Amino acid sequence: MRYFVALTFLFLTSALVFSQTKLQYDLEKNSVFEIQQRAEQIITQELDGATHELNNVIDGILEFKVLGEVDGTYEIALTFKDLNLKMTSSIQGELMNVKAKDTTKGDMQSKIFNSLLDNPVSLILAKTGDILEVKGGDSLVAKMAQASGLEDDFSLNMMKANLEKEFGSEALSNNYKQMTFIYSPEAVQVGDSWQNEYMGKLNAKNTWMLTELNKEKVDISGTADVVMLVEEPATTMKLNGTQDTKIMADLTTGFIQKMTVTGTSTGTSTMAQMGDAEIPTTIKSTITYELIKE
Repeated sequence: MRYFVALTFLFLTSALVFSQTKLQYDLEKNSVFEIQQRAEQIITQELDGATHELNNVIDGILEFKVLGEVDGTYEIALTFKDLNLKMTSSIQGELMNVKAKDTTKGDMQSKIFNSLLDNPVSLILAKTGDILEVKGGDSLVAKMAQASGLEDDFSLNMMKANLEKEFGSEALSNNYKQMTFIYSPEAVQVGDSWQNEYMGKLNAKNTWMLTELNKEKVDISGTADVVMLVEEPATTMKLNGTQDTKIMADLTTGFIQKMTVTGTSTGTSTMAQMGDAEIPTTIKSTITYELIKE
């Protein structure tokens, strides 16, 4: 009986170990992944019974090329291959409509975003998906500011400061952790959960769960408590909310095949021209990332 118990225990322990999987990025040098990104953000502000709605839509194509592996991390070249931005207001109509591939004579915005294309930055990716460092963001920002055609130093520096918030090294690192930073440092099995956090304009405390695993793909779901802080010269927003994430990833490489992130945040915004008046504000967003080429 003692041998039977021992053998049974050994069998159960072996089965448990076998059922656990170390989910991580496992990338080969010169591999290239193209991701289609689309983000829609609806901002609703209420003031004295009146409603103002802003609709922001961003879509583009991102290329990730694996340059090599160093000390258990990957160096990856991130390149914007296409980028389109559209902003509309329920009061003022269309505020922005830029297609980065289509430059228009005299259109500063189209020239700025066109200069973003095909200028790679380098990022260091941990096997968990944490982005440890981004190199080249500052150079990218300088090229974009130069493309504006502005000549006086004051205007150029103002332009760089604004672009730095979205395309500087730190901003790019924070922005794309949402897409990459999804894996546990420990082995997991279906039903297990783990946590991580990333910072930036959007601070997210994430709880992830492995929901399905087979020989080809991984399904992960996530929930997060988020804090959004946007500080611009004319506008400040402070909001809190939640977001839900659904991920399907390739088991072999760890790279996502499709990710959908939906979120709602509420709080207040203030505008410089309105003094300290706090305007109730809600932001609803949907972001999708989809692998279109490997």
